[in-house]
Amino acid sequence: MTLLIVIILLAVIFDFINGFHDAANAISVIVTTRVLTPLQAVLWAAAWNFVAFFVAKYIIGEFGIADTVSKVVLHDYITLSIILAGLIAAIFWNLLTWRLGIPSSSSHTLIGGFAGAAICASGFSAIQSSVILKIVAFIVLAPLIGMAISAIITIIVLWSFRKMNPHKAEHVFRRVQLFSSGLFSLGHGLNDSQKVMGIIATAMIAVGQIKSIETVPDWVPLTCFAAIGLGTMMGGWRIVKTMGSKITKVTSMEGACADTAGALTLFITEILKIPVSTTHTITGAIIGVGAVKRLSAVRWGVTINLLWAWILTIPVSALLAAGFYTILRVAGL
Repeated sequence: MTLLIVIILLAVIFDFINGFHDAANAISVIVTTRVLTPLQAVLWAAAWNFVAFFVAKYIIGEFGIADTVSKVVLHDYITLSIILAGLIAAIFWNLLTWRLGIPSSSSHTLIGGFAGAAICASGFSAIQSSVILKIVAFIVLAPLIGMAISAIITIIVLWSFRKMNPHKAEHVFRRVQLFSSGLFSLGHGLNDSQKVMGIIATAMIAVGQIKSIETVPDWVPLTCFAAIGLGTMMGGWRIVKTMGSKITKVTSMEGACADTAGALTLFITEILKIPVSTTHTITGAIIGVGAVKRLSAVRWGVTINLLWAWILTIPVSALLAAGFYTILRVAGL
């Protein structure tokens, strides 16, 4: 029971870290275009992160992404030590990439850590390869979907408002950006909070407290959605600079298009019950906006560096988790 409490506390801490690590995804564009100050932006994003709980609970009616995460490792192979090692590895990698200003995926860090510890304990037979393959596929698909939707929305908006006075258009889209960034933060909360919820539920299943994700008590999702909201309020200023200005410079209109495209992509993956990276999603959307202007508007060198960070996140997290699991096993846990 003590180890379960430790895991729940670490999971909530990871969720909090996820919030401030990924805050940049939700607020970078709206801060860069100066629609809101950084403080106003994080408060706005945090509020929508928490509203996502009520959307999942009472409108969608299920926590599908949490269920998917809980199935990464076959339940017969799950132990609390595996979950603990995965969480420690995920927290370590998240803090390191935050310190270095690298917008890596908190989602893939958590999943890589969970799977890596399980593989170390019982081999590849312990993991659900079909689930992991879908998640890995969306490392590529999520930014591509975001890019495509963003480009389409941008083209439609440019054509629809081509006769509007530029100053008036800027004023209009500064207001639209409030709505679009709120939508993206809602998608961020729906997606990322459920990943930690899935890990906590898996630990409770391992000790026999619950039988499935459907029977998880309400305090678990409430705590997860609240923790990510609080984390978002702490901001992620190092990564804001990378996400908001280094990839391509954006106007309020372009920012609104990127946020809307990112939100739609997250809603699609929510329906498909596939955990994706909000970092990957908004990056693809920002690239889509920049590419509509001209391909040279996108700083492809920065984008390639981000791509390497995305590719390495799951294997590095898995290796870290395997190392931490070995240490825990030697320690007798």
